[in-house]
Amino acid sequence: MLAGLFDALFNGVSIGAVLLIAALGLAIVFGLMGVINLAHGELMMLGAYTTFVVQNGFSRLGGLWFEIYVFFALVAAFLVAAAVGLILERGVIRHLYGRPLETLLATWGVSLILQQFVRSVNWVLVIGIALFCLLFFGGLWILQHRRDIDRMRNWVVAVLLSLSLGVAIATSNFLSQTYQLAVTQPWFGAQNVDLRAPSWLRGGLPIGNFQLPYARLFIIALTIVCVAGIYLFLQRTAWGLRIRAVMQNRSMSACLGIPTHKVDALTFALGSGLAGVAGCAISFLGSVGPNTGQNYIVDTFMVVVVGGVGKLVGTIVAALAIGTVNYLIGSGTLALLLAPVQPLADFFTFFATTSMAKVMVFGLIIAFLQVRPAGIFPQKGRAVDA
Repeated sequence: MLAGLFDALFNGVSIGAVLLIAALGLAIVFGLMGVINLAHGELMMLGAYTTFVVQNGFSRLGGLWFEIYVFFALVAAFLVAAAVGLILERGVIRHLYGRPLETLLATWGVSLILQQFVRSVNWVLVIGIALFCLLFFGGLWILQHRRDIDRMRNWVVAVLLSLSLGVAIATSNFLSQTYQLAVTQPWFGAQNVDLRAPSWLRGGLPIGNFQLPYARLFIIALTIVCVAGIYLFLQRTAWGLRIRAVMQNRSMSACLGIPTHKVDALTFALGSGLAGVAGCAISFLGSVGPNTGQNYIVDTFMVVVVGGVGKLVGTIVAALAIGTVNYLIGSGTLALLLAPVQPLADFFTFFATTSMAKVMVFGLIIAFLQVRPAGIFPQKGRAVDA
């Protein structure tokens, strides 16, 4: 009985660790900036696909390189997701601050675009996008130094947009007809892809009659490192101090000379980069596909809301609590423990499946939010009035 309970608690904590590492980035973006980023799951998906690409590259090198590719993949996943997040913030989000409904719709649209991009990406698409960006943004950068650019900006944008789009489409058609399948075949396609973990992440640590999987132990350790890193960054660095200042009072921070626009961009890039790290971690738990992020986005929002918006400690407690309760109910462990009390055992047996356990956890969260609508650790002080 005790061995089974220990096994269930470990699996619950490991699920909580996955939820926590997935929710860390969202806690920063949603908690500190108030932006409902529905594309967060797709940023995780990009991190997972980046891990897949790095794994393929290092597997060709073989030997020791393949054994340590995980660490390069973590860095690459962070950088790729952070870069996409920065582009998203500069291109879309910054125009929608203070308009939560528009932000929600815009990020939902971006999530659909990213899903389709992963399904369709090939050499023709990449070359076409790169050529368009080079011509359009390069042309704007060159022409912005003209003194009369403000007077004819709309005409310049219209002409550059038409020319850049035309050249990009014509080049893509030429490449497609000339090289055909070599440049038009999708890199990933709609099907899921499987990652191969290095040998030291396979198997498990034997304790008694069961094993603790090395992959889940690695994710727990990675989550601890990420939480400690975020805490030190927010509490011990100048930019962390600026982020906390903007979170408490944006107007006063701007009056004191803090560049709030740079803080917003940095915060969004940091949260997106953490989503990429989460994507790298979850890639070791199963296959990766265009819809991978959708499996986690609802759970991560639950963690952030239950923990208390903008509270790192609340996010940690909520992730571990939701993960553990979910596993204890879904695995039937709770029903087994309550076997002496037959009515309770029958009640929890009814919910002893993955989907039904999630239904019960949703019900518990709704009931909890009726009592504490601001979460486990609600915001206090000036941040509430800001």
